[in-house]
Amino acid sequence: MNFNLAEMPLPLRFRPETPMSDEELMRFSAANDALRVERDANGEILVMTPAGSGTSRMNSRVTRLLDEWAEEDGRGVAFDSNGGFTLPDGSMRAADAAWVLSKRWEALSASDQARFAPLCPDFVIELRSPNDALNELKAKMEHWIANGAQLGWLIDPEEKTVHVYRPGDSPEVLHHPTSVQGSGVVAGFELVMARVWE
Repeated sequence: MNFNLAEMPLPLRFRPETPMSDEELMRFSAANDALRVERDANGEILVMTPAGSGTSRMNSRVTRLLDEWAEEDGRGVAFDSNGGFTLPDGSMRAADAAWVLSKRWEALSASDQARFAPLCPDFVIELRSPNDALNELKAKMEHWIANGAQLGWLIDPEEKTVHVYRPGDSPEVLHHPTSVQGSGVVAGFELVMARVWE
């Protein structure tokens, strides 16, 4: 499947006549590795521009802090924004940062770990960039929870808010928090917000 994405306005949504398999989507993503690619449950492909430098810097910190905690804690493994997951509804999503219980990750075959892992992360973090529509990110957070995430944080640096998502609850909005505390599967993880947006 060949598209000249350089000539198309982004973000771009399109639905191939024949839905892309995970393998085809992996090849498509590799051929367009400068872009972020996701797939909806209905087979629609979403192609987005990379994050700006400021957002990338914040995202790098968030991912590093989650990974450092995960290594010290030992209960799970962390992933950055390049790691896609095939969710139970058939969509493929990538969070800005994600965490999966070790026993779930280790239960996957080596080939499943090498592709878009067929599971939903237990914990996800999405970081809003200046070009992101907040309502779309909120919908993505609901999508993570509907597919099995136990906890999700939507960080909005512009508004200095963190939206906390949990199954069965309405999102909790924290305004100008000093830090955000993990709960449930990631109890013990703390994200000091000054390290993210300053």
